[in-house]
Amino acid sequence: MNRVVAVLRNTMLRLFEAVSRFPLTVVCLVGATALLCYMVSLHRQPELFLNKLAFTFLLGSFLGVAAQFACERFQGLKHKRLVVYLFSSLLIVGYYLILMPAQSISQEITVRTFVAVAALFCAFIWVPSHRQAADFNEISLVHFKSAFISVLYSGVLTAGCASIIAAVDVLLFKVNQDSYSYMMIIIWVLFATLYYLSLLPNFNSDDPADREFARYSAQYPRFLEILVSYIAIPLVAVFTLVLAAYFIKILFTLRWPSGQLGAMVLSYSAAGLIIYILASLAENRLAQWYLKIFPIVLAPVVIMQLISVGIRLDAYGITESRYYIALFGLFSLLCAGWLSVRPVSKNGLIAVLAAALAILSVVPPVDAFTVSRYSQINRLENMLEAEGILQNGQITPKAEVSMDLRLEATSILNYLQNRGYTVYVSWLPEDFNSYNNMKKVLGFEPAYSYMMQESNYFFAMLDPQHTIDISGYHIMIKANSHRGEVKNQMFPVDFQVDGAQYQLALERLSAQEVNLVVLNAAGQEVIATGLYDHAQTISRVGNAPKEARPPEQMTFDVENNGYKMRVIFENLSITSGDTAEAGVDYGLIVLFGGPAQ
Repeated sequence: MNRVVAVLRNTMLRLFEAVSRFPLTVVCLVGATALLCYMVSLHRQPELFLNKLAFTFLLGSFLGVAAQFACERFQGLKHKRLVVYLFSSLLIVGYYLILMPAQSISQEITVRTFVAVAALFCAFIWVPSHRQAADFNEISLVHFKSAFISVLYSGVLTAGCASIIAAVDVLLFKVNQDSYSYMMIIIWVLFATLYYLSLLPNFNSDDPADREFARYSAQYPRFLEILVSYIAIPLVAVFTLVLAAYFIKILFTLRWPSGQLGAMVLSYSAAGLIIYILASLAENRLAQWYLKIFPIVLAPVVIMQLISVGIRLDAYGITESRYYIALFGLFSLLCAGWLSVRPVSKNGLIAVLAAALAILSVVPPVDAFTVSRYSQINRLENMLEAEGILQNGQITPKAEVSMDLRLEATSILNYLQNRGYTVYVSWLPEDFNSYNNMKKVLGFEPAYSYMMQESNYFFAMLDPQHTIDISGYHIMIKANSHRGEVKNQMFPVDFQVDGAQYQLALERLSAQEVNLVVLNAAGQEVIATGLYDHAQTISRVGNAPKEARPPEQMTFDVENNGYKMRVIFENLSITSGDTAEAGVDYGLIVLFGGPAQ
C-alpha cells in the first residue's frame, strides 16, 4: 500500500512540476479543454471564432514546449525566460489575428497549422541536442517512451472512468450523455499531454537529480529492443523486397504507377526513419546491420518515387498533396545521403531538415498552396489557349471541344473553386460557378470521368428551386409506380372537373413500361399515354452530372379530343440490362384539363 501511495505521490509531484515548467503550454491546454467541452455542450455547429481559438490553442501548446526547451538549452535565454514567454505569447496572439479575417476553416488553414505544429515538434525534439549538448537518439527515445506510457495510462483511465459513469447511470441516477465526451476531452487533451510532459527530463540541466532522471529515462527497455529489432526491422525488410519486386516489374513493363506509389513510399520512408532512430541505441547485430543498409536501400526507392511523381506533375500539374509527396521524397533522399556518410550520433539533422522543409512549405511564394494555385491556373490557361478559347486574357466560348479538354477543365475549375482560387483568375467572372456557368463562360458543359464509363443506371429528379406552370389545367395529381409492383395492378384516383367525374389510373405493363390513363364516368378512355419512351428521352438529354433538372426537361404533353394532360417526372430511376433489377421507377405530377365548356 505504501508503495502505491509513493507512486501516486511521485506522479502528482511530476505533474505539478510539469505545470510550473511548461506554463504557456498548460494555459493553452486548459483553454483548449474548456473550449472543446463548451463546443460539445452546444449540440450544434460551433461559431467560427471558436474553431479559430481551438487552432490557436493547438499551435500555442506546441510553441510553449519549444520555448521552454530553448530556455533550458541556451544560457542566454535561461535567464530571460519571461521575455521568451512574452514573445511566444505575442506569436500566439498574432496567429489568431491572422485567422480572424478568414471566412471559414479552409483546407489551407488546416494544413498550414498542422505543418507548423509538425515543425515545432521537430524543433523541440532537436533543440536539447544542439551542438551535442545531449544525445539526439536518447532524446527521441525518451519522447517515444513518454508518449507510449502516456497513451497507455490515458487509455486505462478512459476505460475506468467510462465504466464508472456507466455504473452511476445504470445503478444510481441518469447521467448526462455529454459526460463521456467531457471525460474523453479532459483525459486525452489535458491529462495525456500533461503526463507526457511530466515524463520529459531537463536534458540540459546541471542539477544531479535532473541528470539522473534523464539517464534513467533514456534507458533502452528490453521490450522496445525486441519490438524494433525483431519485429519492425524484419517487416521493413519484407516491404523493401516487395517494393524491389515492383520496381523490377516496372523496368520490364515500362508502365509507371498512376499515383499509388507516392503515399506508399512516403509511409515506408517515415516508418523506416523512425525505426532507424530507435534502432540507433540498440546493440544487437540485426539493428547494426539495419543502420548500415537502410540508408543505402532508401535512396533508390525514393528516386523511383520521385520519377513517378515527376511524371504525374508533368501530366497533371502540382497540387498540395503532390507537393508534399515530392517534398517528403526530397527530404527522404537527403536523409538517405546524410545517414550513409555520417555517424549515428548526427541523426539530429533529420529533425532539423524536417522542420526547415515544413516551414518552407508554408512560407509564400514557395509554399504548397501558392505553387499549386499557380501551376493549375497556368495549366488551364495553356489548354484553353491551345484550343483558341482564351486569347490575350479574353474568353471566346467554343462548344465543340474534345472530351479530354472538358474533363481537365472541369477538374481544374472545381479544384480552384473549392479552394477559393477563382478570384486569382482574372478572365473569369467574379461570381463564376463551375457547376452552373461553364457552358455560358467557356461554351461547353462540365464533364466528369464517370461519363467515360458505361453505366446501366440513370437517376434524375425535378429541381425543387423551379416553379411549375399550371395555367390551362384544372387539377394536379401526384402518383408513382415502382418496378416491383404486380403487373396490371391499377392505382385509380377519382376526381371531378366542371362537375364531370373522372378517374386516373396507372397500369404497370412491365418492369419498364407504365400506361397512364384517364377514364370518364362511363369507364371510357378519354386520354392515355405510355411513360417509358419519354423516360428514355429524358435520360439522353445532356451529359452533365445534374440529377436535379428543370421542369422543361422533365415534362411532356399529351392531347386528345379536347382533353389535355401534362406529365412531369418528379423523379425517375432507370436500371437497364438483363438483370433482375432492370426496370424503371416513376414519380409523377399529372396536370389534367378537360374540354372547354
